[in-house]
Amino acid sequence: MEKPSKNTGKIARSAGIVSFAVMCSRVLGLIREQVFAALFGAGFAYDSFVVAFRIPNLLRDLFGEGALSAAFVAVFSDYDTNKSKEETWRLVNNVLICVGLILSGITLIGIFFAESLVLLIAPDFAQVAGKVEMTKWLTVIMFPFLIFVSLAAVVMGALNAKGKFFVPAMASSFFNLGSIVGGGSLAFILPKFGYPAIVGMAFGTLIGGVLQFSGQLPALVKTGFRFRPSINFSDPGLRRIFLLMIPAVVGLGATQINIFINTGFAASCAEGSVSWLNYAFRLVQFPIGVFGVAVSIAAMPVFSKCAAMNDMAGIRETYVSSLTLAFCLTIPATVGMYFLAEPIIRIIFEHGAFTALDTAKTAEALSFYVLGLFAYACVKITAPVFYALNDTKFPVIGSFLAVGANIAAILLTIDALQHKAIALSTSCAMAGNFLFLIVVLYRKLSGFSLSYLMVGLMKVLAASFVMGGWVVFAGGQLEVWMRNGIMNDIIGLFMLIVSGALLYGGVLYLLRLKEMDLLVEKVVGKIKLKVEKT
Repeated sequence: MEKPSKNTGKIARSAGIVSFAVMCSRVLGLIREQVFAALFGAGFAYDSFVVAFRIPNLLRDLFGEGALSAAFVAVFSDYDTNKSKEETWRLVNNVLICVGLILSGITLIGIFFAESLVLLIAPDFAQVAGKVEMTKWLTVIMFPFLIFVSLAAVVMGALNAKGKFFVPAMASSFFNLGSIVGGGSLAFILPKFGYPAIVGMAFGTLIGGVLQFSGQLPALVKTGFRFRPSINFSDPGLRRIFLLMIPAVVGLGATQINIFINTGFAASCAEGSVSWLNYAFRLVQFPIGVFGVAVSIAAMPVFSKCAAMNDMAGIRETYVSSLTLAFCLTIPATVGMYFLAEPIIRIIFEHGAFTALDTAKTAEALSFYVLGLFAYACVKITAPVFYALNDTKFPVIGSFLAVGANIAAILLTIDALQHKAIALSTSCAMAGNFLFLIVVLYRKLSGFSLSYLMVGLMKVLAASFVMGGWVVFAGGQLEVWMRNGIMNDIIGLFMLIVSGALLYGGVLYLLRLKEMDLLVEKVVGKIKLKVEKT
């Protein structure tokens, strides 16, 4: 392999669209976290909210945007390639109805056992008066979120398989808007009626879930979908989706075991640890979404189409180029966030009830979380290849290996590092998962161009090293000045990020990374075309 895959341009273009939409969502997500930080800081109320939201969110990962989405895209792409339009849309209708019914039952069960679930995840909450009760009621309010966000994942999968990426990627923005506007308004209104403000944010989460689903429906209708109620649990397409989901749910279940374990350990650390870790993980989700998930979403339909046509060479080339793009984007993000963790958190969160101590503790967690950023993104790209090939057992095995690595890392470091140990263990687990999956996939695909991948990785590391050196030097010169007021902080951070990004891009271009050359050529080509038209 001497040049990027023929699909690289298409993936990069789609990833660019998704990145922009996801960036909007992540910015709104950060604003949502700022609202939480200003109103509740890190402590009783927000700890309760984090644990309560984690329960339906955990199931969302299992049944919604994780297993269901990946399995649905694989089957839908096969139908869209080899079946009639009528059969394809009948499948979508059947999946929406059946999934809605199943998750409604799960939601009712979850509401009934809410208190038991809270005690299972965070048993140490029982030591603080009223904390379990508060968390239980927040869980009851937010549990129906699972239904709407899972249906949104089905719609997103159909739109992505049809080559529509912008609206599905913007769906999370609808969620964040609902959470901010609806939740924020209710947080001010409900205390007047004797309810805690955090209850308003819980209702805001539910409003956001409804908007995330309904906001995509007009785009789905434009692609040709018409809602026709259809319930057929014996439908071959539905059964294929469920069969693909079973091992995926087991594998994602292992990932959720990690979350349960991490939440339990965090709850046993100093009060505020759950909040510090959550704020930090929210921040690391920004580059994961903008870069890693964007490439994954753009590449998934390509993998599925290649698999449907039995084009193994296309899968190999697309996978290598997709990984190279992920390295190109996530490694410099890791370096930048590692060195700039404290000013980033200070600017975004240190307002209202969020103190300087909270900033320092959250920055510590973030510096360990970002070490696994590249691996998280690469797992997101690698796992869909297994789905496209109708082989999900290896992602399952990788997930359980990650559980073992996570537990071992926590037990070895929790006494010395406290809440930081949980962030470190998460990064170690994800890195181990990625290494396992890439080795297995290499054998399954009868090899792919490791030399091409390693050359690209070395160039990215070299450019990131130069950028990191500049950020450390320039940051040291600006540190005293930046701490003298919020505007100085914002201006200084902006200068560091922009100058670092320009330096990184320039070095990478000089090193002739082929994916970077391709992106530059496409951008220049579009500019020339617009100039010629004018």
